[in-house]
Amino acid sequence: MNIEELDAPGYERVVYASDENSGLKSIIAIHSTKLGPAAGGCRMYKYGTVEEAKTDALNLAKGMTYKNAAASLPLGGGKSVIIADPHKDKTPELMQAFGKFVNALEGRYYTAEDVGISVEDIAEAAKFTSYAAGLSEGPFGSGDPSPVTARGVYLCMQVAAKYGLGSADLKGKTIAVQGLGHVGMYLCEFLANAGAKIIATDINQKAIEEAKSRFDATIVAPDAIYAVEADIFAPCAMGGSVSANSISQLKAKVVAGAANNQLADADCGQLLADKGILYAPDYVVNGGGIINVAAEILKISDQAWVNEKVERLATTTDQILSEATANNVLPHKIADQFVDNILASA
Repeated sequence: MNIEELDAPGYERVVYASDENSGLKSIIAIHSTKLGPAAGGCRMYKYGTVEEAKTDALNLAKGMTYKNAAASLPLGGGKSVIIADPHKDKTPELMQAFGKFVNALEGRYYTAEDVGISVEDIAEAAKFTSYAAGLSEGPFGSGDPSPVTARGVYLCMQVAAKYGLGSADLKGKTIAVQGLGHVGMYLCEFLANAGAKIIATDINQKAIEEAKSRFDATIVAPDAIYAVEADIFAPCAMGGSVSANSISQLKAKVVAGAANNQLADADCGQLLADKGILYAPDYVVNGGGIINVAAEILKISDQAWVNEKVERLATTTDQILSEATANNVLPHKIADQFVDNILASA
């Protein structure tokens, strides 16, 4: 395996690994270890270039620094990406090589599941590193973090609805869910149980059929999800979907979802506010999964610890939206300042 350092100002370490035998091409980005070892999932995606993969890894790693800090976890921010098609290129050998790559960083970075990576995949990586979490077995195995992520999103969405719609009760509300992956599907379950109406989209036909069958979801084309008549727009797919173009189409009054890096650029927060749309900062809302993984990393077997941390995400969201509303400041600016204060005092 060949491992080389990549230049990334403002990041502690960014490395690229390639392995001819397994076909591995992967980047691990460590943004900060100020609060503890970097932790963040591994994403497998068919990136067009290494540079594209690097950009995604950098954005995600920085997001993890903020997510972990906002969740009051003693962990820094890092992320890994594998350049491959998860439906065609994934093999046990590939994931085992990735495990060796993680191990080479000697504990400065812990990996777990993310888009395109399952519990079974992480188990393969864990055969060659002790710095993998989200495992289903072992004394502290936390399993799939997706349902915990979804629960946190659901709790924070209720808070956002209180500020953006006038009531935290989601019964009868219409939620536009973009993405029916692991987290999106679990979120739909929470929403359906609450009596919400679901409009959903995905490129996976099997997921679409499941959402229709289980939740009586109305299905629309991927490009049509932005313009549907909905109370809340929940991005639960890849990042950057809240862009100038999509904002111009949104009819929802609240944006709250599970995706990372939802805002396509720095101007989008203001564009949302200009349309009277309330944005619940993504890295606060979607922190449930890393809390679940953190329990495994920190060797905490008490489920009450996880539950309390996840419920605290809703409290933090409430504090952020309350301050943003009272002072007429963009919510993500309040969230960033909240985390910057934590990091400054570390």
